[in-house]
Parts: sequence; structure tokens; C-alpha cells
Amino acid sequence: MKEGAIKKAAALPAAQRSTSNVQRSTSNGEADGRVFDLEERLLEYAARIIRLVDSLHTTKAANHVGGQLLRSGTSPLPNHGEAQAAESRDDFIHKLKICLKELLESRRWLRLIKRVPLIDKPDKLDPLISETEELFRIFDRSIRTAQSNASVHENAPDLDRWKLEVERWTLNVEPPAGPVNYRKATRKRRAP
Repeated sequence: MKEGAIKKAAALPAAQRSTSNVQRSTSNGEADGRVFDLEERLLEYAARIIRLVDSLHTTKAANHVGGQLLRSGTSPLPNHGEAQAAESRDDFIHKLKICLKELLESRRWLRLIKRVPLIDKPDKLDPLISETEELFRIFDRSIRTAQSNASVHENAPDLDRWKLEVERWTLNVEPPAGPVNYRKATRKRRAP
């Protein structure tokens, strides 16, 4: 961890250090003005991108780069909404990966705007670049967590087999002859 990040983490109240972004309240902001609701944060990010694109110089290059940044910089907001309405874990992970990809593309466009420069005060882009990197890290961590949770759930049939074995030992009951459908055997039966 970088020294600046350590100082920043130490400056936060204990409740904020130990609570993940998902677990925090969804208020629009804290006393210091920082926003922890991811949807609100992505909304503000998209608004900042739009304002930046509107402030670019009026050149052919700026129009091209601005159009590309406008598409990639506003894309994480609706894709995050798509992830929230995902139909499966794989769909959820896929939508988060799209957000991640678009943030990576946006960061590159922002760096190009600063390098050329395509705006009057290129140093004013630094906070937006930093926010892009923070959002990138949030989505990267979310994808890793979702993939990790998916691999845990893939091993669930083994857990079902283990439960059946424990029941057999506890009740001194032998399983029926032939192959056993462990999932079906572990379901609780309704009382008549």
C-alpha cells in the first residue's frame, strides 16, 4: 500500500475503514462531501465527463476524442444498472467487466486529452483521472469477489454429499442401492 493511501485510510473514521462500499449507507454523501453510493458516484462521474467534453477545444481531434470519451465515460452508469438486474451470476460478472473495460478506455482518453492538451487547463483533469482509477479498482475488486463466490458455490454438490454422509452415520441408515441423486436426497420432505 502506498504511503499516501495509508495516511488517507488512517484519516477515515473507524466505521468507514472497516466497512465495504457495498455495506455503507446509500446516502448522497458524508460530511466531507465524499459519495459512497456507487450509483450516485457513477452518475456524478458521467456528469463530469459530459461537462469535460463540452469544454474541449473545437478542433477535429478534440471532437473525435470527445465523442469517444463521451461514449466510454458515460457507459459505466447504465452498465452498472444492468449488472444490478443481472439474470445470473455470469451475467452479473459480464456486466461488471464491461464497466471495467469502459473505465480503462476512459482513463486512456483522459490521459490523451491531458497530453495533447485538448483543454485550456490540462492539470484540472487529475482529479477526474484519479476518480477513474478508483472506480476501476472498485469494479476490479467486485469482479474478483463475484468470481470467488461463484467458485465457492460450484463446490456445493460436494457439500450436499457430505451432509448426506453425516445423516447416514447419524441415523445409521444405508443409502438405497444404485446411483444416488445427492441433491434430491438432501431435500426436506413435506409432512403429509
